[in-house]
Amino acid sequence: MSDNVTGLIAEMTKDFIRNRVWQTLRAQGVLRFPSLPGRTPNFVGSTRAAARLWQLPLWGKARRILLSNCSPQLMLRRRALAEGKIVFMLVPGLRYEKCFVEVNPRHLGRRLPLCTSLLGALKFGRLLSPSEMPTVDLIVWGSLAVRRDGARIGAGDGITDLVYAILREEGRVRDRTPVATLVHSLQIVHERVPMAAHDVAADFVVTPSEVTATHAPYPRPRGVYWDLLSPKQLESMPALRRRMRRSGVNFPQTV
Repeated sequence: MSDNVTGLIAEMTKDFIRNRVWQTLRAQGVLRFPSLPGRTPNFVGSTRAAARLWQLPLWGKARRILLSNCSPQLMLRRRALAEGKIVFMLVPGLRYEKCFVEVNPRHLGRRLPLCTSLLGALKFGRLLSPSEMPTVDLIVWGSLAVRRDGARIGAGDGITDLVYAILREEGRVRDRTPVATLVHSLQIVHERVPMAAHDVAADFVVTPSEVTATHAPYPRPRGVYWDLLSPKQLESMPALRRRMRRSGVNFPQTV
């Protein structure tokens, strides 16, 4: 079976899990606004989940944190900035070379409360390219579904895994840089989740009621796996395409 066919089957399986989790969250009435299909769901109890995470020692030690732009992490962004931590968020879609936005509370004064949203961060923060990023102490990704062994499913665009791979190539994250995710307990699944070489597992799964240290058995990607990217992904991400050309890798013509 070819790699493309294997990847297609795995993605179909992930899509099935995504759809089922969305249906369960909706049926149980735990979705909060804004919650749009294709994005990380906002859920009842996200503030309690955030509080569990910031009580962990890994949060206290972290000075520079890469956080998702998603709604469930709003309280994390507020808390981090209030504690004087430097927060990094993603410019949507990896459309630009400077695909990170830095929010440094020391430079913002009264504008700081406006920077917990991506819109405010883009207005008052500082845009950085991957090579301009400092070392990151903690990553918190959004997830649509996750297992207790750390296998996770995102929204399906592959952005977070690509960002991790790029930062790993630049030496801005290391193999032991902790990765956490905030989810509702209904987002924890038990069936097998396909994990490809480029997928990044979570070290900590945090819900409103518990924290699970996953001891994830999955190896972390050490860089971008160019041969696993489709022409569609590269066409939609100019910054990634330019990075590929600088690496001397041929642009794929077919999926």
